[in-house]
Amino acid sequence: MYTASSLAAVLALAPAIFAAPAPQAAPTSAPAIYVPAPVPAPSDIAVTNVTSHGPYTGPAPTTTGALTTTFLAASIPALPPNPTATTYPSDGMLHDPEPAPYTPAGGLGTNGTEPVYNAKSDFDFESLAVALYQEWIELDLFHWGLATFSVEDFEAAGLTATDRSLIEFMADQEVGHATLLSNILGAAAPVQCTYNYPVNSVREFVDFNQKLTRFGESGVYGFLNHLDSREAGQLLLQSISTEARQQMIFRQFDGLFPMPVWFEVGIPQSWAWTLLAPYISSCPANQTRLAWQNFPALYVENNPNPARINANRTGFGESIGNSSSAPLNETVVPLADTCLNNTVVGEDCSPAISQNRSEPLSFPGRQVFFSWEEPGKLVGPNNSYVTTTSAGAPVYVAWVSQLNLTYTDLTITGPTAGYTFQPNSSTYANDPAVNGTMFVALTSANITLTPFNLSMINPFVVAGPALYQAG
Repeated sequence: MYTASSLAAVLALAPAIFAAPAPQAAPTSAPAIYVPAPVPAPSDIAVTNVTSHGPYTGPAPTTTGALTTTFLAASIPALPPNPTATTYPSDGMLHDPEPAPYTPAGGLGTNGTEPVYNAKSDFDFESLAVALYQEWIELDLFHWGLATFSVEDFEAAGLTATDRSLIEFMADQEVGHATLLSNILGAAAPVQCTYNYPVNSVREFVDFNQKLTRFGESGVYGFLNHLDSREAGQLLLQSISTEARQQMIFRQFDGLFPMPVWFEVGIPQSWAWTLLAPYISSCPANQTRLAWQNFPALYVENNPNPARINANRTGFGESIGNSSSAPLNETVVPLADTCLNNTVVGEDCSPAISQNRSEPLSFPGRQVFFSWEEPGKLVGPNNSYVTTTSAGAPVYVAWVSQLNLTYTDLTITGPTAGYTFQPNSSTYANDPAVNGTMFVALTSANITLTPFNLSMINPFVVAGPALYQAG
């Protein structure tokens, strides 16, 4: 405790204690720099930057269909919640002893066990394998676009040398992602294949990328928290977070608003594989096969065309190629209606950090037309997978976006044709659910599902999914 005299003594020293330091002479030479020796890094997996391309023209496959074994049931039964799901009081207090200081009880993989980063079930292997197929195609697609189109082509689309360098860096990221998943899966990991892209211009290349990375990202979100291997899930999370940034960048290159939703959507593995498989031409003969379903293709005949000033004038067939995630077709847009390099505020869709259109790409109540294929078509690598469905007749359109699953009635206009109207639903107030690059499918029932159990919709899917360019 200070006495009056000791406190006075301390205060008397204050000018000396708080005095500014004396000026120092400037150094006459630069400070020494220590350059540490490089730490050895794990080797990347061997890749081919640009594979051969085009539709499959080889012999008929000797093996067809998804990988399968004995079925225990025709579908997963719907069960009530786990009895303990609502027993935790969630009152902000601690209810169990802490295993260590500052460590609340609970959690998975938190007991100190050394992590092992591998597949721990068939579900794990098949989920990680379809994610690896996705990484391989992205690696090839990014390199292919850079090699296919000239500097002048990119500059005409508003993309500079810096933008092209960014695409090249994203391709390099895919090398890391493919290496990571290959190491987790081991010797049976799927390898690089050859591909076929419905792209004729830089603008179509960019739009195809923002669509392909959308279903790649959403396909992982759909299974990530179901993995038995929490360790592998952690690494995959850190990979897919990078892909989310890629998808947003391609939206910016496409002249779209970069992130028009509050939540990113997750989809089942079979949905992601249905969208991905048609772009794979061939794989090596000993390629690991997948267990996921390929649904019949669904086409949005008047999918909003982001190349238009007013996408609500989009006609039928304004996309390239016959696929459920086909890119926009810029050649069908009259020059007076194109938004690229438009100088009017609210009508420009040139590459930018953000663009805000005067006319939205879609709106509630918009009439949306569909056509679809019957099951039994050969698709995917070497035409060795077969589209199937166990559903009845199509009755509904399922709109899957953000946290929402919304159904609208399907009006049949032909054997494999029909229409519906875009729903007016919201995730929360001021957040329209139907926005961004999202998913639609035809179903035979309108069962209630949520993001965690969305895969239970699969037995009721007639055709799809398809990507819908809502915003």
